[in-house]
Amino acid sequence: MKLKNLALFFAVALLACISSFAQDTPIIYSYQTVNYPNDTFTQLLGINNNGVIAGYHGASVNKGFTLVLPNVFTNENFPNSAQTQVIGINNHGATAGFYIDQQGLTHSFTAHGSTFLKIDEPGTPFNQSLGINDNFVTVGYFSTKADGTGPDTGYTHIPGGVFENFQIPNGFSVQTTGINTAGSTCGFYVDANGVNHGWIVFGGNFRVLDYPASTGTQALGLNNKGAVVGSYTDAGGNSHGFVYTISTKTFQSIDDPNGIGTTIVNGINDKGVLVGFYGTAPINSGFVATPQ
Repeated sequence: MKLKNLALFFAVALLACISSFAQDTPIIYSYQTVNYPNDTFTQLLGINNNGVIAGYHGASVNKGFTLVLPNVFTNENFPNSAQTQVIGINNHGATAGFYIDQQGLTHSFTAHGSTFLKIDEPGTPFNQSLGINDNFVTVGYFSTKADGTGPDTGYTHIPGGVFENFQIPNGFSVQTTGINTAGSTCGFYVDANGVNHGWIVFGGNFRVLDYPASTGTQALGLNNKGAVVGSYTDAGGNSHGFVYTISTKTFQSIDDPNGIGTTIVNGINDKGVLVGFYGTAPINSGFVATPQ
């Protein structure tokens, strides 16, 4: 396996926080709640253009699945794993996520049909894959400690075994969470004060994404049409989802009507359909938000 390390540093000017006001004409969504049968904990994390959704259920023991609405669940768990989360899905139906083995170690994986592939960066004890594009390039992060408490380093994994690591100036800990077909990426980093900041790399340019007046922002996914999704925390400690439009540099806050203040948006497809979840663990419900 080849290993390629890239330390990506950008001009200070590009690191200016993007904190534009919300969109003048917000998109109206219809919301559908999704719960895995007979479970009180469901998270929807990715969606492709065919409407196939990736996610997992189970608060204490995580079990992965894909979903075709309204309620066709297909279980997807890494063979012989103790727990699995399915997070990203591309338009070929390939998925990316992570699993915990029987020894308690966390590994990244991709799956396509019945073929599962472990993709850990060599020499690292903790890996999570968080997104996959139509070229089967995945993104995620590794930790320096086996329990995942060490500083995180974001990465892009190119089929064939090449890892490209991603670092941000003043970023104590970095996760890469999404990648589109053009290779644009998004994620978040934690600064020296423990504050989360979202980011994107689009057209070769780096932007920090801080939702206006928030106390923390995480970018969690993006599509091929110039939209980024994620979550932010307000001054009262409540969580809200967001959609960020790259071309206009504007945010729209997102709350499922059943989960105002506890909403996370984790995925978006090219039709603008959102997936995510709301609630307070150990009780979570997934949702799908469709533009009207």
